[in-house]
Amino acid sequence: MILKTKSKVTIVGAGNVGSHAAVCTVSTGLADVVLLDQNVDLAKGKALDITQSMSLSEFDNVVIGTGDYKETANSDVVIVTAGVARKPGMSRDDLLDINATIIESVVNQAVKYSPECILIIVTNPINTMVQLAYEVSGLPKNQVIGMAGVLDSSRFKMFIAQELQIGSSQVETMVLGDHGALMVPLVDHCTVKGKPIRNLLEESTIDKIVNKVQHGGSEIVKLMKHSSAYYAPGISVVEMVKAILNDSHKMLPCAVLLEGEYEIDDLYVGIPAKLGKKGVEEIVEISLSGKESNAFLESVKHIRKRTEALLERRRRRQLSLSV
Repeated sequence: MILKTKSKVTIVGAGNVGSHAAVCTVSTGLADVVLLDQNVDLAKGKALDITQSMSLSEFDNVVIGTGDYKETANSDVVIVTAGVARKPGMSRDDLLDINATIIESVVNQAVKYSPECILIIVTNPINTMVQLAYEVSGLPKNQVIGMAGVLDSSRFKMFIAQELQIGSSQVETMVLGDHGALMVPLVDHCTVKGKPIRNLLEESTIDKIVNKVQHGGSEIVKLMKHSSAYYAPGISVVEMVKAILNDSHKMLPCAVLLEGEYEIDDLYVGIPAKLGKKGVEEIVEISLSGKESNAFLESVKHIRKRTEALLERRRRRQLSLSV
């Protein structure tokens, strides 16, 4: 059994995103990790490799590979990366139904053994998958979160830094809405050393950067052909785990359930939220310009249409099974 040193994190899915998240979690001393996959040998092999690498670290955290949910019991955080990844020409929405089936199965099992966990969904399309996970899990809304905004904001930050030939740490960015082509990089809230980005770059250049952010994942899929991004998603989800386990109350953009905030009801949408040991501790409402607000509402409309269609199909299927 895994030795619980600091905290326990389960990662469901031993693919590229899950295994990189495991590396980031143990190599920073955050927690011990259970890496679970239906391909048990893959999970065990990667866990063994990662744990052996820890002998060169100052931390003694370990990774256990398994296919048995019993070994995930009493996890503080459960990260779900399991699902089908995009291939060239596919949108995140193309993964909807097949990944929904995976999410239902995974969440049921994970929550059975860790009923107090914070659940973080990474599987695409994230906003809809996290809403499904919320319905399936029965957990309070503060304990079910989607990862996307941290990743999208980091891409926004990097593209700006590259354009200005400066370090990314000097750039502050925020991306709201859906994790897809309709995501909303907040140009009016973007600053470099406190200066508005519009004071430093031409509008045409900013527009090109926004477009690159919105299609950043697709560019990587096209280049890699048989895989999607995993280094940036892996470290992005661990940034959320860090805020939760360290109870840092850090504000990060993530998909959370809105119930009146931003005048949106009963929908998981990417917005800034403070994360701590209870999961979502506070939803942060920021003022949006007219252009940002219109783009945000379009993004929300897309999320709602996709999510309601999936949930309606699920309800009909459940009804047919009960007859």
